Amino acid sequence: MGIKVRPTNNTNKRRTTKSSSSFMGSIRKFILKFFLFCIALSLFFVVLFKFVPVPFTPLMAIRAIEHKKAGKEAVCSHDWEPLENISVNLQKAVIASEDGNFLNHNGFDFIALQKAYKNNSRGKNIKGGSTISQQTAKNVFLWQGRSYLRKGLEAYFTVLIELIWGKERIMEVYLNSIEMGDGVYGAQAAAEHWYRKDASNLTPIQAAGIAAILPNPRRFTATSSSSYINRRKTKIVRLMRTVGKIKY
Repeated sequence: MGIKVRPTNNTNKRRTTKSSSSFMGSIRKFILKFFLFCIALSLFFVVLFKFVPVPFTPLMAIRAIEHKKAGKEAVCSHDWEPLENISVNLQKAVIASEDGNFLNHNGFDFIALQKAYKNNSRGKNIKGGSTISQQTAKNVFLWQGRSYLRKGLEAYFTVLIELIWGKERIMEVYLNSIEMGDGVYGAQAAAEHWYRKDASNLTPIQAAGIAAILPNPRRFTATSSSSYINRRKTKIVRLMRTVGKIKY
């Protein structure tokens, strides 16, 4: 009669440890593969949008959902125009209003960030200090919000578009993608909505009117504006003179 030897507790522990180690190894491999997939996917879209017009942004989808929930018609006016068809006045206006060092920085303006931090810490109006490059990265690839995850991804995409797109393409995508009114996206749609004209024909004061409402384009209006927006227009026109000739 044979004698059966049962596994000892140590043998069971080794098997359990080996099984657990194998499971954790599989998890790590999955995470690594997923991470590399996300990197490859992000690079693919950044390279793609260097040459192809951006057809739609996450913000457009979010606004459409908000309109639907509020029982409103989901309006999305968005007409892509090459940068050469957009008035240089509007290019100067957004630089003067949103990012005075756009042509010189590498995606991040740390001086502006420090000023924004000081103003916010003093209880003044909250300002983000984001550059045009950062805003473009957020508008095209990400969602709205102030989480650390989104800010980290924003920084990542900002570096990518600065390296792969360059300033001229960033400005082109920015002016074709940002919200310039309720359901109005991009320079051409904004010029038609606010002034009944093409984006190529915007005057300095009209361009300043569009740039002046960018902090909150659903609250403010570029025409028949409040005294606050009119003051912003005047300031932006003055700053536009200091921008000089734009060389990308």
